[in-house]
Amino acid sequence: MSIFSQYDKYLPGDKKYRKIKFKYSEYQYFSEEETELNEKSRNVFWPFYLVSAIVFTVLVSQLVNLQITQGSWNRVLAEGNRIQQQYISAPRGIIYDRKGKSLVLNDALYRLSIYPLNLPKTEQERNDALEKISIATSIPSSEINDKVRTKGYSKADPVILRENLDRDTALLLEVKTMNLSSVVIEKKPSRNYLQVSGLSHVLGYVGKVTENELKSNSNFQANELVGKDGLEKTFQSFLKGHDGIKEIEVDSRGRVQRVLSNLAPQPGDSLTLALDSGLENKMSQILQIELDKTNSKAGSVVAIDPRTGGILGMVSLPSYDNNLFAKGISLSNYQKLIDDPLNPLFNRSISGTYPSGSTLKPLVAAAGLEDGTITGNTTLDTSIGAIKIGSWTFPDWKVHGLADVRKAIAESNDIFFYAVGGGWDKVKGLGVEKLHDYLVKFGLSKPLGIDLPGEAGGLVPTPEWKQRVKKESWYLGDTYHMAIGQGDVLATPLQITNAIAAIANGGQLLKPYLVQTIKDSNGQVIKETQKTVLNKDFISGDNIQIVREGMRQAVTSGTAQQFKDLPVEVAAKTGTAQFGDQDKTHAWMVAFAPYDDPQIAIAVIVEGAGEGYAAAGPVVKESLNYFFSNP
Repeated sequence: MSIFSQYDKYLPGDKKYRKIKFKYSEYQYFSEEETELNEKSRNVFWPFYLVSAIVFTVLVSQLVNLQITQGSWNRVLAEGNRIQQQYISAPRGIIYDRKGKSLVLNDALYRLSIYPLNLPKTEQERNDALEKISIATSIPSSEINDKVRTKGYSKADPVILRENLDRDTALLLEVKTMNLSSVVIEKKPSRNYLQVSGLSHVLGYVGKVTENELKSNSNFQANELVGKDGLEKTFQSFLKGHDGIKEIEVDSRGRVQRVLSNLAPQPGDSLTLALDSGLENKMSQILQIELDKTNSKAGSVVAIDPRTGGILGMVSLPSYDNNLFAKGISLSNYQKLIDDPLNPLFNRSISGTYPSGSTLKPLVAAAGLEDGTITGNTTLDTSIGAIKIGSWTFPDWKVHGLADVRKAIAESNDIFFYAVGGGWDKVKGLGVEKLHDYLVKFGLSKPLGIDLPGEAGGLVPTPEWKQRVKKESWYLGDTYHMAIGQGDVLATPLQITNAIAAIANGGQLLKPYLVQTIKDSNGQVIKETQKTVLNKDFISGDNIQIVREGMRQAVTSGTAQQFKDLPVEVAAKTGTAQFGDQDKTHAWMVAFAPYDDPQIAIAVIVEGAGEGYAAAGPVVKESLNYFFSNP
């Protein structure tokens, strides 16, 4: 029976059912309730249909835009265009001496680099690209591949293939590699240290950043040159400047399509030193002459302005050529420096510690006067030539006779200072504790804080130190030796010079420094060093004056009469310091001038050279003569 025959009887006028749809050649019949439900459903879903239509329209229009309007642009991108970031090294700041003379310059050198991230992604294409680079640069492809693989193919930092290229070589390579993807000829500033003798330890040098430095300092970048020693290291953050960045678009063949942005590098800040490069050069030359004359292998000269603490000159010999490091020192040359028994990389001026010898006596005299152990009128008969304590004998280097403190300084009278330190005859003596405390107040036994890396603190021994280190008790003889700068007392040339500068300026211990001002690339002062007093009022002005008179007397009638004919009045003190077990002595000399208005304090040590007046004296004399002849 067909569907028509089933429902024909209900069609004529039946209100319960009615025909509403015809489909597939058949009638479908719905109740009134079902019809109302369908109409409601249509009303509910019409917003959904509207949203779908809108979305569809947007998608179609976007598709048209991408394929037709921007089709050519996207086709270029699809062919392999890339955005490369190239860092432009900032020139490091210049370093000047106190008179405005440049001590270091920036030269232009070039390097050949490859950017691993911009190499083809598949191994075969990458190998083909490296082979083309090898042919163009004459660098074995295996060498290039090893360097890139070690760095990592996904790294954005460049891998350096060749560096320190001259301009002509760089231009030739640029032509050969212009169509090679990932290869770049980069221009980089290189340090050129001027050949001023004695400056290497002061300026230091730069070198390529190491992996450890990259990990410990987030401001460093791969392949960057950073300060490794000297002022280059201390003031790295000021000198380095800010690198520029160039963003370029290249196609799949490495051809530049356009420059997207170009941020110019900002040069580093410049340093102006308190140091006089002419004096530095003179001190170094004269010291070398004395080393040669005395068959000594090493020595140091330090000169300070006692009014400010500024370093006027600082020389440590033997030295080295810091340009070797600036251009990239070879492993063999570096090994030679490391293996050299004289250690030319070692800055003796701030890191070498020596027995001070009689250069310590002005400080001991000041301590005895301030403590009341002696006065300016205390007189001792030292004609006996030696002090005997039990079975021990403490000799003097010559018989002096009657002496007060001024004469004792002038003639370097050991017996008088034995008495001041440990007591003898009518002088009670300071004792080891007070002696130690006063020497520390003069800046011994701890770093002074100069703006250079590697400063040593030296040693002023105590009974506790001797027991702990040597497993021995402290004896009166130890105090005697300490009072004349022998025994275990150790000081750097910088510490001795700075202590003498405190005698020269009336009793202020100042913090020594090299850098006077820091200026930005526009010449504006961004930092200026002010005089910093580390200690004062620990010796009265009257007692300091007595010590100064003793040092002046050393020149007029004592052990430093070689300075009599200088154009200014000089105060000085000789020193001869025993070391080792072979009766050898270091030669010391300290001085300041002019006597009434000190502008320079200086200390010289010539290692193993014998008497201070003979080996160190000429260095002081010629240095002072130059200083006052070349204001």
